Amino acid sequence: MGRNLQTGERLRPVDLARGHGLSTQAVRNYEEAGVLPAAGRTPHGYRVYTPLHARALRAFLALVPGHGHRTATSIMQAVNRGAVDDAFRLVDESHAQLLDDRRTLRAVESALRGLEPSTAPGPGAEPAAVPGSGGTFIGPLAQGLGIRPATLRKWERAGLVRPRRDPRTGYRVYDEADVRDARLTHQLRRGGYLLEQIAPLIAQVRAAGGLEPLEAALGDWHARLSARGRAMLAGAAELEAYLRERG
Repeated sequence: MGRNLQTGERLRPVDLARGHGLSTQAVRNYEEAGVLPAAGRTPHGYRVYTPLHARALRAFLALVPGHGHRTATSIMQAVNRGAVDDAFRLVDESHAQLLDDRRTLRAVESALRGLEPSTAPGPGAEPAAVPGSGGTFIGPLAQGLGIRPATLRKWERAGLVRPRRDPRTGYRVYDEADVRDARLTHQLRRGGYLLEQIAPLIAQVRAAGGLEPLEAALGDWHARLSARGRAMLAGAAELEAYLRERG
């Protein structure tokens, strides 16, 4: 346990709570979850916190915006049990995910800008089959996207993909345009968009009516990724301060 736990300065749960806009129950919950080091107790059983606990709480709250509540909790749990390398691995994984999301955004932009009005099917048009292949079935497409077939069926009900049916087997067949729509839907879902928000974007892509209606969505996505990156920097600074305080 860090040296500051042994100082004479005492903080009550309410002191930590008020200083961070939390309830005292939230502070107790964080301690029980391992986000904070174990508190000392008075002879009457009341919790006693120290400046180290306040530093831990600041670190956790700073980590949440960039890493999410679950990962931030795991990072603090690892630090508090002395497994600092595990904490660093979790931080690295979040950064890797952010980089992957940036690549995804670039892929969306590249895919959208690569659409030609002459090749994009209009609303209600039957997509053409992939030359020489007849398209792909739901299983391989779902596997390639890393999702479940049920997710593709849900997207179909929402009008985001429009597979045809094989006349002999009745199986869904996804042609080149369907695969494109499925990939765009998958990427936009990863960007945090709801199905009802994605539907008009897919419709614009199909109609190839220009990229202007998509610019606001792409700009918002850029802004949220930048905010996440900056939040990770702020979280890293507070985590480093907590590690120094622990000694």
